[in-house]
Formats: sequence, structure tokens, C-alpha cells
Amino acid sequence: MRAYGASKLTVVDRFGVYLSGRPIRSAVSRYTSPDVLDVGCGYEATLLRDLVPLIGSGVGIDSAISEGARATRKLCFIEGTAEEKLPTLEAASFDVVMVISVLEHLWEPLAALQACRRALRPRGTLIVNVPDWLGKEVLELALFRWKLGAAEAIDDHKTYYDKRDLWPLLVKSGFKPSQIRMKYHKFGLNLFALAQMP
Repeated sequence: MRAYGASKLTVVDRFGVYLSGRPIRSAVSRYTSPDVLDVGCGYEATLLRDLVPLIGSGVGIDSAISEGARATRKLCFIEGTAEEKLPTLEAASFDVVMVISVLEHLWEPLAALQACRRALRPRGTLIVNVPDWLGKEVLELALFRWKLGAAEAIDDHKTYYDKRDLWPLLVKSGFKPSQIRMKYHKFGLNLFALAQMP
């Protein structure tokens, strides 16, 4: 699949990015100059670039990265898929790992979450955002029927999540139940989770 944002973002896409930004910034700002990994950062690495004032350094992973993103100070990028590149990262090298609208595209989400946990430092935080089952209905209506955006990304979805789906994956990947927080957001169409290392 092409990197998110490799073609022009729709109004729906931009609004979704905006709604995700606030809780992510809040989680990242708990750290002083954290090192951040953005898995599936997108072609323009919009979120990671927006976080530059808050972070010490950032690494983005995606299948293609724009020259503009590559020129951003404090950031470096790894081109390839999450499945290929996550296992190659050095253990305990990031304070924050973000997996925003990525898990639903993976056949092996547990393996990806385990690799993300391995990449976190002690007291580090994993940030996950996934569309939930209600979001499936709304996304498909908006994109397939009303043609409000590109349907390519939705056609690549392997699954959707609710708390009963995502929570066990986080626990199986090694996070303690007491260190997992979840909430529905984006008008109940997405599930946002924070999982912290001891």
C-alpha cells in the first residue's frame, strides 16, 4: 500500500489528523525532549513534524517519505513496511512509540505491538489509534458510497477494533493491564490507547 498522504489528503483525512493531534501531543508532552518513533508516519510525516518542538528526536517509518519531511530537523526516516522494519530497531531506544491508524492494515498486529514494546525504554509509552467497528460503518459509507475520499486505504483494512479486541493484544504483547488506558474518541469512531512500560 502507498504511504498515507502520498496523494492529496481529503478534508475528511485532515479533520481526522487534527482530532488525533490533541491526545497525542498531551501524551508526548509528559516527557522532556523524548525520542519518538512514528510507525506508519505517512508520506509527509505530518504528525511527527508537528511534534518537533516537543521532542528531542524522531524516527518515522513508512513505504515512502517526501523530500520536505526528510529535510525536517531532528527527524530521520526508514523506508519500508512496519512488518519489515520494526524488528530491525534497536531495543529500548524510544520514549514514545506511535502507531496511529496502522494496526488495522496489518495481518500480524500482535507481532508489530511486540516489536513496538521492545523498542520502548523503561517508563516509555506506546500510543495506538485504531478505527472501531462503528467507525467501519461510517468510513465505508463516507468513502464507498458518498465518495468523500480515497477508498484505497479502507480497502486495505484487515480488521477493526473495540476495547475487547485491542486490550488482549496489548496484554499479549507484554504490557501490564494496570498500565493500559483506552478511550473512544473522534465521535466514538476510533479507539485511542496508551500503554506504558514499567
